[in-house]
Amino acid sequence: MIVFRSPSEVPAGFGPSVVAIGKFDGVHTGHRAVIDRARVDAAAIGAKMVAITFDRNPLALLRPEICPDSLVGVQQKLRLLAASGVDATLMLTFDRALADLPAREFVEHVLVGALDVQVVLVGNDFRFGHGGAGDPAMLRELGREFGFEVDVVEDVRAVEGRRASSTWVRELLAAGDVATAAKVLGRPHAVRGEVVHGLKRGRELGFPTANLSAELEGFVPGEGVYAGWLVDEGMSTDAGDLRSSIRYPAAISIGTNPTFDDVATRQVEAYVLDETDLDLYGHRVEVQFADRVRGMVAFEGIDALIAQMTDDVAHVRSTLT
Repeated sequence: MIVFRSPSEVPAGFGPSVVAIGKFDGVHTGHRAVIDRARVDAAAIGAKMVAITFDRNPLALLRPEICPDSLVGVQQKLRLLAASGVDATLMLTFDRALADLPAREFVEHVLVGALDVQVVLVGNDFRFGHGGAGDPAMLRELGREFGFEVDVVEDVRAVEGRRASSTWVRELLAAGDVATAAKVLGRPHAVRGEVVHGLKRGRELGFPTANLSAELEGFVPGEGVYAGWLVDEGMSTDAGDLRSSIRYPAAISIGTNPTFDDVATRQVEAYVLDETDLDLYGHRVEVQFADRVRGMVAFEGIDALIAQMTDDVAHVRSTLT
């Protein structure tokens, strides 16, 4: 997949294209419905399929006080879009200049001028241009003027008939319901970051863990113990070659170590089942969540904690096999 960071990076003659536009936070089943339709349309007319998205939630600039945490980071989003079969992604920097760009100029300079768009696909709630003045109806009017079609994709109903949305996924993850979140996303939710040195308490207890840096990508689920996987992508300097990645079953802990009460902020750490000598320091890893085992509690003494951790690992093994 080709990644453009600005319309000016798109080479002359790149199009024609079929474009799907959206925040694509999480690239969940609803987003992929738009992308899948765009891929079909692109194949039908021999065009490239392009996703247009943003490097942050527009609310981070426009209404930071109500801006939710993102489900995925920029690199995660690009990986997910590439996996969905997109030919190219235009990752726009949502700054003041873009926020102030009139809807008509966005269409004329980005969609038509840079991408030679033939079909644009958006969701029902799509808004664009200065002050959110543009909507699907305006886009259709501009399409008639500039010679492209507009297809508004209906909402996808995921679980129990509820509309798939990033907001719903955040609610599920905050509650620790990673299993239902995976159904809405169409895959396990994941966080990604570098393995750093911790207090090494897990090693002392017989369960050495890979501690992720606080500077990680992805929405961190609610505190608790989870079953999932750790995907080792190698050293941070050369991470990104997924051909060499290794996926391990793992017991994952999110919390502040309440038994010892000596961790100021929530940590994400993963114990790879049956592995006690893995050296992952400095590696970039992805931690994927399959199911929640239990909530986070404080134990009275180390023996009780070790007994619970042993039970947790058995539960995780049963869940993943």
